[in-house]
Amino acid sequence: MNDSQPIEFTAFIGSHRLASGSLDQVALAAKKAVDRGIQQPVLIYNDNTGRAIDIDSRGSDAEILSRLAQPAPPSLPRGRGRPKLGVVAREVTLLPRHWQWLGAQPGGASVAIRKLVETARRANQQIDQARRRQEAAYHFMSAMAGNLANFEEASRALFANDRERFSDLVGSWPTDVRDHAFKLAFG
Repeated sequence: MNDSQPIEFTAFIGSHRLASGSLDQVALAAKKAVDRGIQQPVLIYNDNTGRAIDIDSRGSDAEILSRLAQPAPPSLPRGRGRPKLGVVAREVTLLPRHWQWLGAQPGGASVAIRKLVETARRANQQIDQARRRQEAAYHFMSAMAGNLANFEEASRALFANDRERFSDLVGSWPTDVRDHAFKLAFG
């Protein structure tokens, strides 16, 4: 679940996993299930975030894939910075001594801040990845297992990074829900 891996999605019908893979694959599998007359809703989860997503499954397979291929509208208006390079200007609030230190750095405040951020990203990569996994697993668990036995204790074990206890606590959950929560949490 890092920036270089493609995003995977997983569809569930009730507590049973229908499909996992790219959004195109999962969306078409969901459509086929609906076309077969499945009575329960098909829920599709983004495996990077653990959150359910909505897709428009009307029309032919080609129409669905065409809608999925359309880029999402930009969420932020273009402002200052160097948008072609991906640089976005935002406000940062610091104490005067921080601004003084940044201003004295070679290249100025922006270069110094970018270097600090990159250093912190590299140093905390594993911690950040574990936190993203925990958050994704928690969002998925809240939606699919929030009413199941041991949910609260399993959540505590998840955030304590206690694999063994987590596994024990989710042992009575439906197999596909349990396995997917574990996959999201611990890979």
